[in-house]
Amino acid sequence: MPKLTNLELIALADSFPYPTDSRYKTEAGSLYQFMSHDMNAVLGYLLPSVVDILRDLKQLFVVSDEDQRVGIAPEYDSVEKRSKMMNDLALIWRNDNKFKVLKGWRSELYPIFYPSSKLYFTLERSACPIFGLVTYGAHMIAFVPASDSQKLRMWVPRRSRTKSTYPSMLDNTVAGGIGYPYGVFDTLIKECGEEAGFDPELIKEKAKSVGNVSYYYTRTSAAGGESGFLQPEVQYCYDLEITEHSPPPQPVDGEAEEFNLWDVEKVQEELAQGNFKPNTALVTIDFFVRHGIITPENEPNYLEITSRMHRNLEHPLR
Repeated sequence: MPKLTNLELIALADSFPYPTDSRYKTEAGSLYQFMSHDMNAVLGYLLPSVVDILRDLKQLFVVSDEDQRVGIAPEYDSVEKRSKMMNDLALIWRNDNKFKVLKGWRSELYPIFYPSSKLYFTLERSACPIFGLVTYGAHMIAFVPASDSQKLRMWVPRRSRTKSTYPSMLDNTVAGGIGYPYGVFDTLIKECGEEAGFDPELIKEKAKSVGNVSYYYTRTSAAGGESGFLQPEVQYCYDLEITEHSPPPQPVDGEAEEFNLWDVEKVQEELAQGNFKPNTALVTIDFFVRHGIITPENEPNYLEITSRMHRNLEHPLR
């Protein structure tokens, strides 16, 4: 198998075509906009197969084929009403086996925003891709900096072989979705304890916020459930600089099978072989850019890579 370039790795996560891409008209032309109840904001994009189901739910949604838009019915004019309606519907679909993606039901609510920064409704995590909604996560890379005798090294976990999504693939040291009502750093602390056994005080003292990445993912079967659902995502990124004598991360909740301390060359080799989960490959490349490992001098696609890791998402955001 040919080795993947950094740009090809970015394209695995940021896989929905841009308007300038020749594929855009074919892939985007049939999509419907999922609108707020006042029809003023595009919350996500819907596949025609989903619209066909929503078309029969006239008390819940307003479908306009003329301009390819589906709005939440106007009477759902509060956070509580919208949240109840959307989650009741998702539960019915789950019980009826309507969508395979709902087999990954998490009993975890994700926040959806409109206007930006204002909670609009909450929805079961596994149902968000059906509506193409923006979701958020917190990712952290724990690393041991370079010394006179060692190159920079990174703690890389291998996902459990029994996970329903991306089994046995490589991941960032800690990564987790931001559920309601948790904040970004609250989520990081929680995930650090649950996934890697890191002491909360260590994270509070040493974890450094280093920005975010954003991309527009077209789901594949490896993500669990149907292929083709659109999944715009924002990941808040953190670095944790530790020493080789620090307590290492350890599998706690079964999300990871093992943690490996690898130098940059080993991580790059695993990336090139396609062994990282797509969005964590993107976060790892962002780490390499920030630490001067990927530079304009050694990466011919530097500008495209750095811009695509910070894609402008045309939806209300957190």
